[in-house]
Amino acid sequence: MDTDTTRPGYTLAPVQFSRLTRRGVLLGLSLPQLVALSIGVLTIVSALYTTGASGIAWTSPIWGTAALVAAIPIGGRKIVEWVPITGRWLLRTALGQLTYRRRIIRPRPAGTLALPGDAAPLREWHDPESGAVMIHDPHAQTLTAIVAVSHPAFALLDPGEQHRRVTGWGRVLAGACRSGRIARLQVTERTLPDSGSGLAEWWERHGIHDDSWAASTYRELIERAGPAGERHATTISLALDLRAAARQIRTSGGGMRGAATVLRQEMTALTGALRAADLVVDGWLTADQLASVLRTAYDPDVGVELERHRVIGRDLATAGPVAVAESWDRLRSDSAFHAVLWISEWPRSQVFPGFLSPVVFTNGVLRTVSLYYLPVRADQAARDIRKKKTELISDAHQRRRIGQIEDATATAEYDDVLQQEADLTAGHGVLRTTGLVCVTAPTIDDLDAAVAAIEQAAIQASCEVRRLVGQQAQAFTAAALPLCRSV
Repeated sequence: MDTDTTRPGYTLAPVQFSRLTRRGVLLGLSLPQLVALSIGVLTIVSALYTTGASGIAWTSPIWGTAALVAAIPIGGRKIVEWVPITGRWLLRTALGQLTYRRRIIRPRPAGTLALPGDAAPLREWHDPESGAVMIHDPHAQTLTAIVAVSHPAFALLDPGEQHRRVTGWGRVLAGACRSGRIARLQVTERTLPDSGSGLAEWWERHGIHDDSWAASTYRELIERAGPAGERHATTISLALDLRAAARQIRTSGGGMRGAATVLRQEMTALTGALRAADLVVDGWLTADQLASVLRTAYDPDVGVELERHRVIGRDLATAGPVAVAESWDRLRSDSAFHAVLWISEWPRSQVFPGFLSPVVFTNGVLRTVSLYYLPVRADQAARDIRKKKTELISDAHQRRRIGQIEDATATAEYDDVLQQEADLTAGHGVLRTTGLVCVTAPTIDDLDAAVAAIEQAAIQASCEVRRLVGQQAQAFTAAALPLCRSV
């Protein structure tokens, strides 16, 4: 068999994503739709048996409203499906949970991260063995470590090298599926304002330091152009499921020390897999490095100063924001406005690896792209696939009984389920992927322009993005911070 994938004639194989399932509880109807329609039907039946036909006319506002809210869509959702989101938003507004102000005089409990909202209970754990900082979520029962990675420009590699690197990354994800103890993986690619320190350090090492006109001109250009640029930083967050690893944790001594020991085993395995995939592992983040990441996410303007002065701003106890104000479709923190977009549709046709490059490399936009990978155990994946097959076949049978026409979407979704079943039988793992894009700008007008640019870039990448509403604070924590938070 010919295994030479580096010859000039080799072509990179395209890939295809499974469609986002849109099945409902019954006949494609979601639970809120069924509740609304049930209220309408019960109203009609009750009126018919109590007062006859006149009762149906008198109760028409009730069952008519129920039918309309279950059928009319707004913003991609039925009106009745907006009720839980709007109700939760109104409740949070009444409780004053949309704003956050740092209480400077009142200290926070030792070991907690100075973060607002549902991220406030997060605690830090310093691992003496690896030197990394681990983030414990007592509610979700996870322990997270973050590793910084670097890599060459994927788009500039030849197809054979691209194929080899894609295969290596696939082995990394397959290892996460086989572990059984990993709750989720988060890959974060963010752009940051460049302080110009890299250019300055290069000039100090390689420049000719004399009083010539050329040297003076180069020095002035570096001082002016450095802060105007941007740089990319990539991290991979690994979250250990403390419930799934309970036995191993007890064997390792129990408590946080035992959990840290088990997580170190997963960290070692992930480091080896990343190096096998030709990714450069720059080390697991320490508390100082994580503090800089969190501070820059909430306050991008201070990122340049933190990079220039490597001593200040490196305390996790003060890395959180000073003030946060959440709106319906955006978030404001310290020196910037943020908006989180959800990749609601991945490419439906076959695409080549690197298809997200228009989103990742949009010029002039500060953004953070976060990809969440949720490994599913083989037995659970098999049960889910069997359940989906049964529901799809049952829905198709019901549609045939009532004379409803079978559409191509349902057929394509059934084909996706069959393909997932074939891949699982062949020994591949099942991953649930979620994509979030956090866009950052100094003003509201700049934010709207940046969001429009990202939406256009998503179209070029054959994706569809939707701006999240009513949950921007929680979405920002998941998209902009490498803490492997659930979404």
